[in-house]
Amino acid sequence: MKPLFALFATLLLAASPVRADGGATLKAGTFDPPRAAPDFALAGSNGGQLKLSAYRGKVVLLGFGFTSCPDVCPTTLTTLAAAHKQLGVQGKDVQVLYITVDPKNDDAARLKEYLTWYDPSFVGGTGSEAALAAVRKSYGIVAKRSAAGGYSHSSFVYLIDRKGVLRALMPYDHPAADFVHDVRLLLASP
Repeated sequence: MKPLFALFATLLLAASPVRADGGATLKAGTFDPPRAAPDFALAGSNGGQLKLSAYRGKVVLLGFGFTSCPDVCPTTLTTLAAAHKQLGVQGKDVQVLYITVDPKNDDAARLKEYLTWYDPSFVGGTGSEAALAAVRKSYGIVAKRSAAGGYSHSSFVYLIDRKGVLRALMPYDHPAADFVHDVRLLLASP
């Protein structure tokens, strides 16, 4: 657990506001230097294979959670749905991906039903415990099963630009307006 915590702490220390378009500053902490977002192949709630690389050309908002989460996940998804709606026509160039930390309970059908409640365009990912652990490791996500059956897990959202580059990390509980601000800057970036 210590290596993951160290990685997470390093990511947070490296994340700081910087200019995305030469003038405006992102609200989320940024990666300095930006790096390629690790690709993955999981079962998608859209009925196909979910690969990050399939969304090149769009800004991707990538989060991790589980469908029976009582508070953090619903708050995050409500915020992302509000931001997506506020983006209006620009929303077509944005994709929310939500990867489960609970493969035992979250199959593709359950993720689809859950995510559709927030926004029908959101796509979830699931797979074997080993496949999901590899994705979590590549993103520095910590997820620990509790005695009560739920999970404590990292609760930030990655902002990935159109080229598949990790640009920023939005901490939990930022308002939809912060996502809209940052997504618009990333959409305007070359």
